[in-house]
Amino acid sequence: MKLSDKTILVVGASSGIGRIVALQLSKHNNRLIICARRETELKKLVEELEGNESKALSCPCDAKNKLAAASVVEKAVDTYGNIDAALLNLGAGPAFNMSRVTVDEVTENMELNYTTLVNFLVPLIAQMKSQKHGLIAHTNSLAGFLGLPMQGPYSSAKAACRILMDTCRIELKPFGIRFVSVYPGFVATERVADNGIPAPFEISEKTAARHIIKALTKEKSDYLFPFFTENLIRLALVLPKPVSSFLLTKAIPEDY
Repeated sequence: MKLSDKTILVVGASSGIGRIVALQLSKHNNRLIICARRETELKKLVEELEGNESKALSCPCDAKNKLAAASVVEKAVDTYGNIDAALLNLGAGPAFNMSRVTVDEVTENMELNYTTLVNFLVPLIAQMKSQKHGLIAHTNSLAGFLGLPMQGPYSSAKAACRILMDTCRIELKPFGIRFVSVYPGFVATERVADNGIPAPFEISEKTAARHIIKALTKEKSDYLFPFFTENLIRLALVLPKPVSSFLLTKAIPEDY
């Protein structure tokens, strides 16, 4: 997809990767709908996007609220007529130790990572079916391929997102809807700065945003990055389970 003169929804745009992606897209005469919980940050971003000569619509929203998410899609269509592409940059992965975790912590993390995706995905599919085209991208994680230590609930939620997007890719192809899943490794965001999880080959938010825009442009079904972390995951997937489990155990800090 040529990312110019398009109507694009960016969810999770108030900071971090989503904000940088929106800023980059605003340099190409796009119509942007930006969504996140923090209204003040969105208003500031609107000014920057419009300063780059793109149109911008701010839609404050809690992605865990399905009615609010559907309302964002409806407002975008009412304003611009359609939605050509959407980046669902959702979720978070705080560190959990399964020997001490609570049921509520696990289910809340599933809601934060999986349910939020579903809340936007379903109304977007309905809209794009009616317009007979569209691209939906989701920011997943390399953690969605393995049960990583200290990230069990997060890994499982992201794995659920991965499988759901795979199914959508098959079932929605006849309607002209394409799906892209991006799988970053460790990204140096403010949210994970002091979470206690080792972060080998960590990349900056700007580098991650650049990869995501490349994935959208090329419409790659699955885009994994960066190179070294991607290949560590691929290696772990083909190793015998006892070997990969032993190696992953070495990543757990002694005091965790």
